[in-house]
Amino acid sequence: MNPSGVAPPRRGAVVLRTPNGGRSVRLPRRPFLVGTALAAAALAVAVLSLGSGTVRLSPAEVVATLAGGGPPGAGLVVLDLRLPRVLDALLAGLAMGASGAVFQSLSRNPLGSPDIVGFGNGASAGALIAIIVLDAGAVQTTAGALAGGLLTALAVYLLAWRGGVHGHRLVLTGIGVSAVLGALTEFLFVRADLGKAAQAATWMVGSLGGRDWGDVTVAAVGLAVLAPALLPLARRLAMLEMGDDAASALGVRAERDRLALLAVGTGLVAMAVAAAGPIPFVALASPQLARRLTRSGTPGPVTAGLMGALLVTAADWTAQRLPGPSPLPVGVVTGVLGGVYLSWLLLAERRSGAL
Repeated sequence: MNPSGVAPPRRGAVVLRTPNGGRSVRLPRRPFLVGTALAAAALAVAVLSLGSGTVRLSPAEVVATLAGGGPPGAGLVVLDLRLPRVLDALLAGLAMGASGAVFQSLSRNPLGSPDIVGFGNGASAGALIAIIVLDAGAVQTTAGALAGGLLTALAVYLLAWRGGVHGHRLVLTGIGVSAVLGALTEFLFVRADLGKAAQAATWMVGSLGGRDWGDVTVAAVGLAVLAPALLPLARRLAMLEMGDDAASALGVRAERDRLALLAVGTGLVAMAVAAAGPIPFVALASPQLARRLTRSGTPGPVTAGLMGALLVTAADWTAQRLPGPSPLPVGVVTGVLGGVYLSWLLLAERRSGAL
């Protein structure tokens, strides 16, 4: 027995124990291994991204620079110019993927991601009001995104309520609210002056260009506050997917837990939008890809978050390497890939009879 490490117990599970052996956590083996592989892949892509650009550095030089060494001048390039962008991609992708898993589980629908049902659009509209109307800075933009996301979640929840909130009703109501928010966004663009409209348009694409440590702080604080609240609630997602009656029989307070999960999931997507802009389709694709890799019935927030971190980081690295006069925003790359994925998902749902 290794009390400080990972012990391979029986029945295909992994047990993580504290160094003194006082506490342990039992995890299914395949999700644990998939999560570990996703985290390693995301970090590997991050190292490649830190070494890409006009000043090229090998992975070994990047690691040495992060450790305090490296070639002359590499510290300025890696730590000051590139590291905030890469960390922002990792943290925003992690938040988007986890949020997508929460909403898809609550709606019991693979299309129930925050960028489809309107919660991401609500956060975007709140941030745009702060940028265009209030001429706000980073802190006010974050507050606007959080307020917009929470107000949208409340509106969708109340409009979808019919003795409870059920999956298809939540998705359809969210799509309607999303259309209204799209009209509001267009109105804001029309009424804005040229400079603010250009700034807002660049932000709306979903871009990691020009991100600084302030954006990293927004994403990090959001995850630090919301992740401890999400992890205990995540265990109840599978029970809620069985229906309110079955969940109540297992001791779950369905509506209270659903409201708490909606609030946490909305907070995650709002913080990600404030830190990186509305990067499309990450919250939609990450949970489904993670579920297929783990072969589990429900998309787990942890593995979905790690998949989101990998997708955003890889998409940003790809965008920087595509030929052109300037690097593409990461939202363009995820939008193209996400459109293809959404078409495949709709076709798969139709073939299965779900649509």
